[in-house]
Formats: sequence, C-alpha cells, structure tokens
Amino acid sequence: MTTEYWDAAATDFDEAADHGLRDPSVRDAWAARLRSWLPEESGDVLDVGCGTGSLSLLAAEQGHRVTGVDSSPRMAERARAKLAAAGETAEVLVGDAAEPPVGERRFDVVLARHVVWLLPDPGRVLAHWAGLLRPGGRLVLIEGRWGESERVGIPAEELTRLLAPTAARTQVEHLAHDSRLWGRPVADERYALIAHPVRPVRPARHKEIVDVHLILRRGGDVLLGRRVGTGYADGLLHAPSGHLEEGEDVREAVAREAWEEVGVELEPEGLRVALVMQHRAPDSAARIGWFFEADVADGCGEPVNREPHKCSQLDWFPLDALPDDMVAYCRAALDAYRRGERFVLHLHESGDGIGYAPGAPSRAVALPPSSRT
Repeated sequence: MTTEYWDAAATDFDEAADHGLRDPSVRDAWAARLRSWLPEESGDVLDVGCGTGSLSLLAAEQGHRVTGVDSSPRMAERARAKLAAAGETAEVLVGDAAEPPVGERRFDVVLARHVVWLLPDPGRVLAHWAGLLRPGGRLVLIEGRWGESERVGIPAEELTRLLAPTAARTQVEHLAHDSRLWGRPVADERYALIAHPVRPVRPARHKEIVDVHLILRRGGDVLLGRRVGTGYADGLLHAPSGHLEEGEDVREAVAREAWEEVGVELEPEGLRVALVMQHRAPDSAARIGWFFEADVADGCGEPVNREPHKCSQLDWFPLDALPDDMVAYCRAALDAYRRGERFVLHLHESGDGIGYAPGAPSRAVALPPSSRT
C-alpha cells in the first residue's frame, strides 16, 4: 500500500484499540504477550512497519533499545511523539520496512505486526530481516487472516513455509481466542510466529574499507583537525585522513589526502609506515587504517586548513599529552605509535562512544610483530 494510504489512515489506526492500544486492558494484554516473546535481558529491537509506535513503546517500556521504521513520515512522527510523551527514548526512521535503513547495525529481535502479508516478495524480505539479526536473534511476526466480505492476510501455515529456509525452529502462538488483545471477541485467524534461533547464514567473504591517516609531526607535536559538517564524529579532533580510492595504493592515497586537506606535499615513495590498525566504530563493520608519518622538517611545507567546511580548527598538540576530545580510534593509534607499537586492533563494542573517554575500557590490542629478522 502507498505512503498516502497510510498517512490518510493514521488517525483511524491510532484510535482503533487493536492498533493504537489506547484501551488500558488491551494495552496490558499486549504488554504481557510481548514480554513473553522478547528476550528477558535488555536487547536491541527493530520494529519494522512500526506505524504509530504502539509496540515500540511497549518494548521500550520493558527496557529494550528500540529502533522503529515506517515508510510514512506522518506515522513516524506520531511514533516519535508517542514515545517522547511517555518519556522513552527510541529512534524512529522513515524508510521501507522491506529494506530498513539501518546500515550494518544488527539486532536481537526483528518485530513486525501486520506487515508480512503486504509484502510483494515476503520470502526475500524474511531472509533479509533474518540477516539483520545477531547470532541467537529471533523474528517476532504478528499476522493473521481476517475480514468479513474479503479475507486478507497470511495464514500461519503459509508463513511457516516461507520461513523454512531461514529458521531452525518456529513457534506459532494463536491469539484469536484472547479477546483482551482485540477489545472484543474475534473469530478469524490471528497469531504470532516466533522464529528462533535463526539458522546462521553462511557469512559472505569479508570486505573492508581501507582508510589512510597522516601523523604529521613538528618536533614533539602532531597535527590534529577538529571535524565539522561531516556527519561523523563532528566536534572531535582527528588526524588528516581519508579513504583509499580505486586504483590507488595506500601511499598515493595519503599523499593525495594530505594535499587536499592540509596543503602539504608528500612524495609517496618516501613515506614511512607508522602503524597499521584494524578498527571498528560502534555498530559498524571493521576497516583497515594505514597510518603514515612525516615531519615538516623534511620540507613538505607548513600545513593550512584547505577544507574549512570540514575542519573548524587545525592545530599542533603534544604527542605525549594528547587532548581528550579526540576520535577514540585515532587517539588509540597515536598512543600506540608513541609506545612503539606497529600493529593494533581497536574494535568498538555495541554501546561504545565514538569519542575517546578517559577511564573507559581500552579497546586497543597491540599485536606483536614477527621476531624474525
């Protein structure tokens, strides 16, 4: 159905007891069911086709970290308002339920209510949703077959068949008999299907982005710039850096980035490798970072801020007394470089911050180089 349809229907859905859950007894009945379907421990729940956020709110109230997705901006706005009014923090995104705009994030539960029956290719979408789950995650799908003159929906038997290639085990819980859930007696088919655990999909061959960083020195100081307007780690200090482009080697890439960002001229053949790090931002995929060192005393020129729309401050900082307001993995790399470490892992865990946090657990692990000469 179209976004316009859902926008027009938003008020009707929000006021209907079995969609808006405004009736306290209906709401309590759904809360109890949801508690039995979701993990006991707090987890990450993706509510696809969240509508006005009724189930998102119940899950958030039970201590879960909720991300809602709906294709209708009006529905999404209602969901945000509903969650905010209840004092719950949850992210609500505008996007296609079949392809939730969550990037590389992974979840403990994908929750959908009255969504699967509307999908043009439900088998493909169910497999995609399963791919958004962490190991041990589950799908919680609330569906049915209802209507008087023309029955619509998807029978439990059909949904079970569609999940067969994906789920190791499915559990169907019939709901029509429980009139508390609907605010009235119903005689049609209504159910929840829980698929858990999802069969592990054979992972695709790992692909990593390669980025390059310049440790530009002036004696005991290093050059750092404060990010702005980039959408990532804005406000934090970071070394001049960028991504490897097609056809470049890492030396050419860092020389190009150094010129574009700070106006220093480096000869790729003369660059020195300072450190290689595999790093991962919170809830993202890992990537490889190559850190090269250069010194203004070598004649590369004095740096200038050539990208003020991306950098609000360019300054020198003592390597042995680095500031705290840095991107965490850059700070870890410079600390390792100062200690003489050359191969490092820095893999954030879910819930970590992007910025360096004094006193927080260190994610840096130095890997010893070969002892052979």
